[in-house]
Order: sequence, then structure tokens, then C-alpha cells
Amino acid sequence: MKLTLGFSPCPNDTFIFDALVNQKIDTGDLEFEVVLDDVETLNQWALQGKLDITKLSFPAFFQSAPAYVLLDSGSALGKGVGPLLVRSASLRFPDINQCSIAIPGVHTTANLLLSFAYPDATYKKPMLFSAIEDAVLNGETELGVIIHENRFTYQEKGLVKLMDLGEYWEEKMKVPVPLGGIAARRTLGKETLQKVNGLIRKSLELARDTYPQVTGYVKEHAQTMSEQVMRQHIDLYVNNYSLDLGKEGKKSIRELYKVFNTLQVNPGEAVTGNRLFMEEPES
Repeated sequence: MKLTLGFSPCPNDTFIFDALVNQKIDTGDLEFEVVLDDVETLNQWALQGKLDITKLSFPAFFQSAPAYVLLDSGSALGKGVGPLLVRSASLRFPDINQCSIAIPGVHTTANLLLSFAYPDATYKKPMLFSAIEDAVLNGETELGVIIHENRFTYQEKGLVKLMDLGEYWEEKMKVPVPLGGIAARRTLGKETLQKVNGLIRKSLELARDTYPQVTGYVKEHAQTMSEQVMRQHIDLYVNNYSLDLGKEGKKSIRELYKVFNTLQVNPGEAVTGNRLFMEEPES
């Protein structure tokens, strides 16, 4: 069976999926057609039901959950991993609710966490995550929400942190920050879903066995980064929750789901919290 698989070119994703997509493990009767793209593009595709298996932000997953179920392996959750709200050094005391804010996509967890911290901040400008630092520096927007490797580079570029949105979430909710997960079509069926989940876990276990080596596959898709930044990225976003969500990981996702439904005007088709995860009943 051939399945379409989408994930981002960021080091945490390529680290997790390297062994799976490059035939370093036996995938049995499953074959994968791989698509790499920015997470917000993957979010939009999930809402269209374009791929069989996909990395996506949790708000996009909540909206597409009637068609997709979350796998236990491959997710990005943790503590101290959240997006940062930044300003230029010249913008001293901004009224955040009145500022224009660059965000890495409407359907991203970063945008939801911004709304959680500042529900009245509505002047948002979606753009590619890698363009946000420059947008703030050149005055295109007053503030920006940065994710991924920009967390490690913003100070070098002259930006100042206003708030760690993940830290705010942790303080208020007392659970880890759920950033993104791996979802698969419900129509694949229980047996295939379990196979795919097991392969992702096995791929990650192999990657961890050889770490801190950074493979050519990871480097190929992170050409503008130094190996140090690649490792920082992997160290921050790949952890035990990536192997298995566990009770605490699932609790944090359910808490985010409640916040999503509270903050969204049109959250889409309602999906009860006990239908988000693959091993739980459909009704």
C-alpha cells in the first residue's frame, strides 16, 4: 500500500522520519510518498484532506479531526518549547493589543497560544515563519511570533523577547506545551494506523541510537543552519513525548482542545475529546 506522508523540512521532523523514508528500517507492505513543506501549508492541506499521514499544528488537527486521528508517535510537545513574542529593540513599551503582529499561520499552535495570552490582540499578519524576524526588524509589523530555529537566533538579529508564550501556557495550565502532531486518515483502519505508528516510533528510536550524529538527510533540508543549531532544534523539540504521547501528553492536548473551542468563533465540526487519539473508540 502506498501512502502519502507530509512533514516539515525542520530538523526535528527530518530527524524523526529519516530512517522511515530512507529505507533504514523495513516498512513491510507499506510504501511512502513523501512531501516536505512548511507546517502552515500542511495545516491547510489537512483541512482539505489532501494527505494520508501528515504533520500538522494542533488547531489544524482539531478542525480536521472528523477525518484524521492523532498517532501516538512523532509529536512535538514539551516544556520550554513554546513560541516567543518578540519586538525590535527600538519599540520600547508596546500596547500589544494594538500592535500589528506577524504570525506563522492562522492554523498554527503559535497563533492559538498568542490568542490564549492576548485574546484582544487581533491585528495579525500571517506569513512564512522564516520571514517573521525580518518583518519585525524592517518595520513591516511591530511584533512577531517566532517558532522553530528562530528561537535560537532572534537575539543575534537585535530582537527582544516580550513573552514566552509557551511558558505562559505552562504557568496557567500546568501541562506541557503541545505544538504539533502526526495525524492519519481514520479510513486507513486500525491495523494500518498501528503499523504506521510503530514505524514512526522505530524510525525515531534508530535516530536516537545514533545521536548526536546529524545525518545527511537532516543537513540537506537545513542548509542555512549550523550543526549546533540543528542539534539545539532536535534537543528542544524531540523528546519522550515524540516516542509516545503518554497520559500527560494526551492531557495537554485535551486542554489545548478546550482552549481552542473557547477561543474560536467557528471551530468547525465538533469532535469530542475522547475521539482525538487512535486507540480510543469512535463513539
